[in-house]
Amino acid sequence: MKLPQINIRNKRASFDYELLDLYQAGLVLTGTEIKSIRLGKASLVDTFCFFNNGELWVKNMYIAEYFYGTYNNHSARRDRKLLLSRKELQKMQRLTKESGFSIIPIKLYISDKGLAKLSVAIAKGKKMYDKRESIKEREDKRNMERFFKK
Repeated sequence: MKLPQINIRNKRASFDYELLDLYQAGLVLTGTEIKSIRLGKASLVDTFCFFNNGELWVKNMYIAEYFYGTYNNHSARRDRKLLLSRKELQKMQRLTKESGFSIIPIKLYISDKGLAKLSVAIAKGKKMYDKRESIKEREDKRNMERFFKK
């Protein structure tokens, strides 16, 4: 029996930010958190990453409480540590010290080995006219697909 593929996305990220560099990070989770993620009960809405003592943390990521968790259950929006190599952390910290850059979670998924992974990106915020431009590009692409399907 093959388990369903878990692929939780932050849909607003590519609209609000220009994504520059992508990284795959592991997550430090408790037992009930990984069970909730495997059930697909997580969300990346309004999440962001920050540095604390040279470590990267994700804040405001929602993982629903596990139904059978009893007193061992986790709090739904606690800060979670991300696991990256020291070289990647130093590069990200150097880039985020420049103004306008931030670290945004893009996708939460379960790897082939069964581990929870979080794709994060170094991103620069878009201005309003950039957002309008990306909407126009998306509509043009949709119209081209309609035109060629006929």
